[in-house]
Amino acid sequence: MITFETIMLQFGDQGEKTGWTYIEIPADLAQQLKPGNKTSFRVRGMLDSYPVSGLALMPMGEGNFIMALKAELRKKIHKNAGAMLRISIEEDIEYKVEIPAELQEFFDFEPEAAEFFFSLPKSHREYFIKWIDGAKTPETRAKRIINTANAALCKWKYNQMLRAMKG
Repeated sequence: MITFETIMLQFGDQGEKTGWTYIEIPADLAQQLKPGNKTSFRVRGMLDSYPVSGLALMPMGEGNFIMALKAELRKKIHKNAGAMLRISIEEDIEYKVEIPAELQEFFDFEPEAAEFFFSLPKSHREYFIKWIDGAKTPETRAKRIINTANAALCKWKYNQMLRAMKG
């Protein structure tokens, strides 16, 4: 477990990250969490006194990482960009995202779609699953499962599916 204090930052014009609120995890601290690692991984711990788990650390080059802080989380800790934040985190080795049963049923009948989906990096599969699990109504959940199934049939990644849905 590492503990440090940092300032919450916000990206200006940074492509897909524009407007994100985040914290930086310097390379030396990231190496204490997961030595030799240069790819995204999940952490758990405390942000101030608020417990968190399954948050992603994403590489930003030169060994540094960032942790995005979504609006929902910022509301819970009552802080925004510019605020000081006390961080106590460790690698979350227990973090696992489960495939929704309805999606697995589809994959059982469409092995090619399943093969494509499971060939995606774990973090990319998690985009789909979290999106499905984030649905607030059964109808929205069903639509998201159908969209995910269609994306797997078309061999689309998450961002390609979103673009197709808008167009």
